[in-house]
Amino acid sequence: MSLQDIKTRIANAETAAGRPQGSVKLIAVSKVQPNERVEAVLQQGHRCFGENRVQEAAGKWPALKERYSGIDLHLIGPLQTNKARQAMELCNAIHSVDRPKLAKTLARLTQEIGACPDLFIQVNTGEEEQKAGVLPSGADSFIAECRDLELPVLGLMCIPPVDEEPSLHFALLAKIADRNGLEGLSMGMSGDFETAVALGATHVRVGSAIFGERVKSQG
Repeated sequence: MSLQDIKTRIANAETAAGRPQGSVKLIAVSKVQPNERVEAVLQQGHRCFGENRVQEAAGKWPALKERYSGIDLHLIGPLQTNKARQAMELCNAIHSVDRPKLAKTLARLTQEIGACPDLFIQVNTGEEEQKAGVLPSGADSFIAECRDLELPVLGLMCIPPVDEEPSLHFALLAKIADRNGLEGLSMGMSGDFETAVALGATHVRVGSAIFGERVKSQG
């Protein structure tokens, strides 16, 4: 499936949901994709990309940023505190703020650097033990804690369990965001982004449907 096919499907989903055209940002998930596939998408004019690992992003994007202007890079995977500075300097947005220690580190670095990417708080809507994210029951207090630290929290992010109906998780995330006055909803991937758009997603993260199946992970 082509990049244009995905963009057309997003536009159709926006229309079906009664939402303005362009209200959903497409994050092309380029993690573990070879550079030639990434450049093929860049050459089509797309500029918003998502990476899972700071180390991989640091090895890929500085050179691409020299060749292509206007790149909007989003970190969508777990962030270790010792990689926070690198992530902040490299990325325009971080979608995986999930614990007080990381929030405090980001706040301290914001004071040092003088700027901070847009931030999304990851909510573990399925309450899965192996998955990162604040539990739904703790989301309100963690959002308040991040705001007390004067962090630029744009919205929330979730990754629904693979064996559950995603719409239930998208609706839960939207409900938490609404009661906290947050407009950003990072939700929906290759298999369910149209459902996410119908339920208010502002950012959808699509990888394999654009690039094809991932190549073997590096390292």
